[in-house]
Amino acid sequence: MKDSSSVAQLAATLRKELDRYSEGAKLPSSRDLVTLHRVSPVTVSRAIATLVAEGVVTSRPGAGVFKATARRAAGALGDVSWQEVALSADPPHAPLTGPHGTDPAAILATLNTPPPEVVDLNGGYLHTALQPERALAAALARAGRRPGTWSRPPVEGLAELRQWFARDIGGPNGPLDASDVLIAGGGQGALTTVLRALAAPGSPVLVESPTYPGMLAVARAAGLRPVPVPVDADGVRTDLLAEAFAATRARLFVCQPLFQNPTGAALSPQRRTEVLDIARSAGAFVLEDDFARRLAHADSPPLPLPLAADDPDGVVVHVRSLTKVASPSLRIGALTARGPALERLRAVQVTDSFFVPRPLQETALELVGSPAWSRHLRVLAGALRDRRTALLTALGGALPALLPQRPPRGGYHLWLRLPDGTDEQAVVAAALRRGVSITAGGPYFSAEAPAPHLRLSYVSAPGTAQLEDGVHRLHRALAETGALPTEQPPSGAEAAHSR
Repeated sequence: MKDSSSVAQLAATLRKELDRYSEGAKLPSSRDLVTLHRVSPVTVSRAIATLVAEGVVTSRPGAGVFKATARRAAGALGDVSWQEVALSADPPHAPLTGPHGTDPAAILATLNTPPPEVVDLNGGYLHTALQPERALAAALARAGRRPGTWSRPPVEGLAELRQWFARDIGGPNGPLDASDVLIAGGGQGALTTVLRALAAPGSPVLVESPTYPGMLAVARAAGLRPVPVPVDADGVRTDLLAEAFAATRARLFVCQPLFQNPTGAALSPQRRTEVLDIARSAGAFVLEDDFARRLAHADSPPLPLPLAADDPDGVVVHVRSLTKVASPSLRIGALTARGPALERLRAVQVTDSFFVPRPLQETALELVGSPAWSRHLRVLAGALRDRRTALLTALGGALPALLPQRPPRGGYHLWLRLPDGTDEQAVVAAALRRGVSITAGGPYFSAEAPAPHLRLSYVSAPGTAQLEDGVHRLHRALAETGALPTEQPPSGAEAAHSR
């Protein structure tokens, strides 16, 4: 019997059996289901993934699979028609829904944890195997014993932590000091503060194309109009950036100069200078999202300094976070700005959140001040290199036509160009049925996507074996949807991806 038929039959059987379970009840383990229904473990995992996608069961890593709690019946819901008036009564501004409006689906897709049976090539946070869990636990314990840990912190953040970020961003003898830094509740919170503080509702904001969907969602929620500026292998196209500033009179450009998400591109030295010159001439700010600096691979060449480290005029507003490199729950970041803009940022942040909890700040201080921190960064750099190599090697064997021509030396993902006409969403759905979670490329574009893409993450899976398995499952999903590339990779790609 074909594997797809077995999966469908098992899913149908389990769907019927759910009637005898109460809400929240635990289903038999995967091993028991294999024995009961005489099918393979792969068939069980894919059937469970199908039911999770339908919302009839939930999967809790380490705990099992449970019957989902039914939503409140429609008849029990009151009359909410008044909301149509309430939500539409404000003056017109950028749409909050629709093809290019605020849509949390792209963000939720990377935040949702797939079932344990599904290979995760989608997530944006380190798997627990890559997190410095012992160092974090020790830092938390030491922070709990610090005098004043539970007292109210300064609204700008702890002075020691601000000073650490100033050195980390600008270098030990750089232009920044603690007075230029605000502690933020993670990178996403910092981006929200900057976009709300430096751009008025209804105004344009220049963004890279493609770019991080979470930033696009924040911009649109603030009533801003993202204007795309294309990115190539050397980062943002500065010739088009100058044209975009002239055409829109925008006062803010959001960029990721290092290991850009999703392309992995690094801004070339010439373009680094041009970005600052263009923004300065336009009287505009550059929001530098430096999320991946501590995600450099062990074989990465020396990293350039942040744009903020060579900016005496306060053109650059810098965002840095510990979340990506340590733990999704260590939501500590920093905003760096100079001049009146810093006071504007401070006012918005204080209004929104008062301050970042002091125990979290104290824990971050203990972590980055310990010898374990530098050891973690070295180990992580090697692990990222090995995982990138494993994923590229698997692609080279199963899907060589999808290999990127310039593999990234930092970050945690690959950006794959699919054949023209491919339905990304169909591929994503087919991949989930096959037991692998991947990311469609469409949400990374603020306007119509010029071509179909996929983003594959290599930090959310337990190890390299799962990455290789995920590529084979993706191969079958592409074949199922008729999107399997047939052309051969460009000459030299095999050698490039193995470096």
